Amino acid sequence: MPDLYSMSWDIIGLGCVSVDELLYVSKFPAPDTKTKVLRKERQCGGLTGTALITAARLGARCAYAGLLGLDDISRTVEENFRNEDVDTSHAPREKDACVPESIIIVAAETGTRTIFCHIDGRLGAHETLPDQAVLCSARALFLDQYGMPGNLRAARIARGAQIPIVADLEDDNDPQFAELLALIDHLVLAEEFAQKITGASSARSAVERLWDKDRQAVVVTCGAAGAWFAGIDGVVQHQPAFSVKVADTTGCGDVFHGAYAAEIVRGVAVADCVRFASAAAALKATQPGGQRGIPTRAGVERFLNSSPGICSI
Repeated sequence: MPDLYSMSWDIIGLGCVSVDELLYVSKFPAPDTKTKVLRKERQCGGLTGTALITAARLGARCAYAGLLGLDDISRTVEENFRNEDVDTSHAPREKDACVPESIIIVAAETGTRTIFCHIDGRLGAHETLPDQAVLCSARALFLDQYGMPGNLRAARIARGAQIPIVADLEDDNDPQFAELLALIDHLVLAEEFAQKITGASSARSAVERLWDKDRQAVVVTCGAAGAWFAGIDGVVQHQPAFSVKVADTTGCGDVFHGAYAAEIVRGVAVADCVRFASAAAALKATQPGGQRGIPTRAGVERFLNSSPGICSI
């Protein structure tokens, strides 16, 4: 195990990791029909898992410190992190912890996907680990909604140490959700969820309702319709989506989050973070699978140099 006092990370993530079985079909089947699988493959995924691997491929030093189990699926995730240079030395291993397994049906004709997820055990942030010193060794903290007590503990520590928190939240059913939401200073949400929790009729309106003076940024992603966002000044802007030939949208939102976090720790302005993250997600959409298609920094920069992608107010 590394000496934590000589080790620091750009991003520490505590949330969900998964193993995905991807089945590619020509189009999503109707009920009571038989459909031929064109091909299948296995990849690691998860909100936080994919975000961390994205950030690592873009040059950030990353660590995963959420729960892992003692089974073969957890070892698969750990090996995948190791291959991507994401540290797992502070990830608690516990018998009742689990790594979710998902079956993802990808429709080749549209590039869209449907996810069937199985969860049987504890996952995400541990209630008391990692140690405060480990959390404070990071330049940014990445969270999702899994492991709410641990998320709240880590978020309070990060806010107290003025460490930016980037969150990928998709579920507000936990009674402590509102408390966590208030602690996130870089809030990046998908359009449907942002409208659900705000009651807004548009992504722009959702940004306006979610922004407050204690946040550094609010970003609402809208897929092919781009993203609406506001930085610390509260001025709402729009980032158009980049035009690409879509092969598979699996993981695009997670890649956006990871790329955004990677740029935040480099001290990049919010508008440029959103533009960079939009480009990274667009490039991922051109490739099959959740993590295999994650681009490198050189790839994103080449793409941006050939694409205008101007923001508008």
